[in-house]
Amino acid sequence: MPGPDGRQKRLRQGGFLTRVEAEQGLAEVLGLSGADAMAETWTVKRWLEYWLSLSEDRLRPSTLRAYRSVTRTHLIPWLGRFRVADLDGRRGVKTVQRAVDVISRKEVADGELIAPGTVHRIVAVLRSALSEARRQGLMATNAAWRLRLPRGARPQAVAWTREREKLWRATGARPPVAVWDVEHVSAFLEAVQDDPLFPLWWLVALRGLRRGEVVALRGTDLDAQLRELSVKRQLLVVDGTVHLGPPKSAAGVRVLALDEFTNRLLREQRRWQQRRFAGTGRDPHGYLFTHADGRPVRPDWLSHRFHALVHKLGLPPVRLHDLRHGAASLAGAAGVELKVIQHDLGHSSAVTTADTYWTVFRDLAHQAVAATAALLRSHARFRLNLGAASQA
Repeated sequence: MPGPDGRQKRLRQGGFLTRVEAEQGLAEVLGLSGADAMAETWTVKRWLEYWLSLSEDRLRPSTLRAYRSVTRTHLIPWLGRFRVADLDGRRGVKTVQRAVDVISRKEVADGELIAPGTVHRIVAVLRSALSEARRQGLMATNAAWRLRLPRGARPQAVAWTREREKLWRATGARPPVAVWDVEHVSAFLEAVQDDPLFPLWWLVALRGLRRGEVVALRGTDLDAQLRELSVKRQLLVVDGTVHLGPPKSAAGVRVLALDEFTNRLLREQRRWQQRRFAGTGRDPHGYLFTHADGRPVRPDWLSHRFHALVHKLGLPPVRLHDLRHGAASLAGAAGVELKVIQHDLGHSSAVTTADTYWTVFRDLAHQAVAATAALLRSHARFRLNLGAASQA
């Protein structure tokens, strides 16, 4: 019988008690269209595995690996035994909702419940798989669209204040996501100015590139005359293998303006790389940042290198990715508009930028409300008498 891909598929269905029941089941299947027959006989496990095979050429390796992990760990254990047809209509919504409720009550490390954000990602994978099944005629509705999902806020980045740093040094307690203030960033950059990767550290701290983006930069991406840097690709490590691919999203392909100091720094880095490998036959791809043998810097190695430097310098702990958060907060503190910060970070929406970096923009919020209040008070004269207002 033809399957969703147009190829002939062998259908199997068991559980019949007698030969008569088996023959009746065969007759019912033969009376269905190819897609309906597949939906009635394929399990969700089989469909998910088939859908993943279809996605191999459409998804980035890291995304495909994440989808496979979610499918293997969460979706197949709780939904794999059902038929695809069982997930159609209202019955399907109830089936999927029960599975999501069970997943939401799972305990992970240290007895904590699975994070709401993780549950949302699991449902997103299922929604995509069922959308393909609906597109190929296996079902009329997508049961993963109408679900009650757990609410929860993801950890927000906070700044390392003196109080937080004092508590960390005394007890080791630290926020889940924290960024350095300008003094910490300056102290780090001053300490590593003789490091071979200083231009890279400076670039990430100032412009907020993702680690995969910065190590994928090539000399040709720098336009020193226009003082612009093009971000076109990123390096990813999947199962220990380095892959070169496009940035995280379409918005990740962008052109960054450079100040004169950064432009000169990168121009000298490019010249140094050219002199370093002249006549050696190494560094064939012209990466801007490489090891001594010409190999590009791996993203995972870069994170380990950064962590070692932070530990050695005794600075409050942050991840390499938190330098990106810090670049956003520094830009905000310098008065850069949110839309510009969105573009520079490669976010597809300013909402994402605002939601992600709200806490590090808190000082700006206080400054903004003070300026607004001052403007209003400059046009209306008030006596500071809160007693009457408190009795209203």
